[in-house]
Amino acid sequence: MIAETVCSAVAAAGLGIAAVTAYRKRFLAATRIAAYSLVPLGLVMTGVVDWLADTAFSPTAWAGFAVLGLSWVLFSTTRAVERRRGTRKERRAARGAQQEAVAPTASAPSLGPATRTPAARPAGRTRATGSAGEDFSDIEAILKKHGI
Repeated sequence: MIAETVCSAVAAAGLGIAAVTAYRKRFLAATRIAAYSLVPLGLVMTGVVDWLADTAFSPTAWAGFAVLGLSWVLFSTTRAVERRRGTRKERRAARGAQQEAVAPTASAPSLGPATRTPAARPAGRTRATGSAGEDFSDIEAILKKHGI
């Protein structure tokens, strides 16, 4: 009985706040407030509040929740063990596949010596020093290799 009274009071207060908000010409917010305030009243009218009150004070219901919790823990544990579990043969095959995924010479430099002809240089650029030209030629070779 107390729960129904509290839910009805919350709904009435929410509708009052919605009316004040609508008076301030904020109709969208007022509609949203009215929708939220009608939820407790709807729960009382459908009997959900009575069911929750009966469930909250019932030892049998709490024992049922405990059994459901234990079931969930057991299910989660078996799923975790199943994912981690595998035969020794499967683990060796997985390790071998990981090692073969990277080529053995992948860490070796893939650029050969930079060979350029003088005609390949842009016509409008001049270089101040010879050593800077070599540095740029390496960079240009890398960019050409990647198609940039």
